Amino acid sequence: MEMVKGGKLAAEAIIERGIEYVFTLSGGHITPIYQFLENSSVKIFDTRHEQAAVFMAEAWGKMTKKPGVAMVTAGPGFTNALTAIASAYFSNTPLILISGCVGIECAEKLDLQDMRQIPVIEPIVKKALVCQKTERIPEFFDHAYRTAVSGRPGPVYLEFPVDILNASVPINSVKKLKTSFESSPVDIEGAKKIIEMLEASEKPIIIAGSGAWASNAGQNLIEFIEKTGAPIFTSLTGRGVVPDTHPLCFESSLAIRPGGSLIAHMTTDLIIFLGTRMSLYYIFGDIFNPAAKLVHVDIKPEEIGRNKSVDLGIVSDIKALINECNKIIDEKRISEKLKNKFSSWITQIKASSDLSKAGAKKDWESINVPIHPMRLAKEIDDFMNREDDIVVADGGDTTTWMGMTRTIRKPGHYLDYGLFGSLAVGMPYANAAKLKYPNKRVCLICGDGSIGFNFMEFETSIRKKLPIVVVINNDLGWGMIRHSQELKIGHAITDGTFIGKVEYHKLVEALGGKGLFVEKPEDIRPALEEAFASGKTACINVMTDPTTISPGSIALANLGGYKA
Repeated sequence: MEMVKGGKLAAEAIIERGIEYVFTLSGGHITPIYQFLENSSVKIFDTRHEQAAVFMAEAWGKMTKKPGVAMVTAGPGFTNALTAIASAYFSNTPLILISGCVGIECAEKLDLQDMRQIPVIEPIVKKALVCQKTERIPEFFDHAYRTAVSGRPGPVYLEFPVDILNASVPINSVKKLKTSFESSPVDIEGAKKIIEMLEASEKPIIIAGSGAWASNAGQNLIEFIEKTGAPIFTSLTGRGVVPDTHPLCFESSLAIRPGGSLIAHMTTDLIIFLGTRMSLYYIFGDIFNPAAKLVHVDIKPEEIGRNKSVDLGIVSDIKALINECNKIIDEKRISEKLKNKFSSWITQIKASSDLSKAGAKKDWESINVPIHPMRLAKEIDDFMNREDDIVVADGGDTTTWMGMTRTIRKPGHYLDYGLFGSLAVGMPYANAAKLKYPNKRVCLICGDGSIGFNFMEFETSIRKKLPIVVVINNDLGWGMIRHSQELKIGHAITDGTFIGKVEYHKLVEALGGKGLFVEKPEDIRPALEEAFASGKTACINVMTDPTTISPGSIALANLGGYKA
């Protein structure tokens, strides 16, 4: 009777799903899977920390909308992965985390790295699975894959006890499943009501979030705004589904960004909220005109009505719904009527956007030394001006400054930590982006605090020949916390907020990369040019003004549970 080993079944399940990379850090409990992935079509991509491996898988899922796969060993390998898993959960990113664990026969014997892992991870994944029969390994991987991509995407945890992986079973006892499907539920009556509410509106706004990106709704949304003349804002991984350069797209929905969002949110009479959540980003709904009607569309029913009463809740796939809306507009022949009606509203938003950006111009063009961080963000935005350029942001204030500045021309080409706000994503995200798109320029802007979390991923980048350019916004410490403390209690607590001048560029040089040091704003662009021309992983250490307070710091000091 032909026998097959559990590790081989797990490896074959990964291979047969067409997975390109498994992001991982090796360990004894997962060696049985490594053994059969070696020399296969699946590449084992090893990082220097399990957290970095899972962040790379998260970035992969964000960019491709297919599950990134990470694999870690038991105990500390598992716990090291938790922050990145929580990040994927909050960003609704498809991901499969495979973890080894102590063998069933050794449970509760104080074996190496023994712990109960499932109760720890269950609250931060879509589903947590443990396979306890070797012959069912392919079924469990299929279940994990389907769960990660169905409905609202998210991370799935899949645990294999090491003795299950090492055991052999008759091959004819193994059931292999592989189901692929596209689920596009659409509420046709809801689409009709949206158009009716749009016809009754004078000042509508559309906000498209991660659900629009997940459902590939970009072209449908462009058609929708061009048929109606309604303005659109984008958020989170939905940034770029309609390019910022489109005349009806007013960029990010974040009110702290220079542009038209703040005035539009406060004066709109109809909000069409597509595939995003009523979170801190909208002051939990309080930023919007209280008299405005609210349409909330989401694939997950329980998300509708969070923090704010909804006039029309629709459970639907965004692409399918907007496609239906476009059909209704054509059938009713109301396109020109709507465009004419909303033209003055577009003019108002554009005027407020221009005025807001004019006010930010002095910071974007600042000649101050130390360098204003907005000037640094603007230099990066101006330099990374190709449609295919990828920019990654990491850090508290740093992500705020870049988010206030970046012009996004293509979806999936701007990555930051999103709603969970976890530092440390920068190096793994950037490495994943360069791995996925080796011919595209990848630039990470990272705070000097956050670069310390996964600094050795510079070595991963160099070893794996992934020439990314990393710009460090060096304000000598934990700027967002420092400034929020100053605002809240009158002074910064030095212990815990001050790091000091660290020559990060020299550390990268010692690892085999290129290091550059910048103190003057006029030297930023030449440094970017030199870094990219070098063909090496490069670190540009930029000294920025430690006294500049971002809107993010102000929000941290004044919102929610941080209020005195």
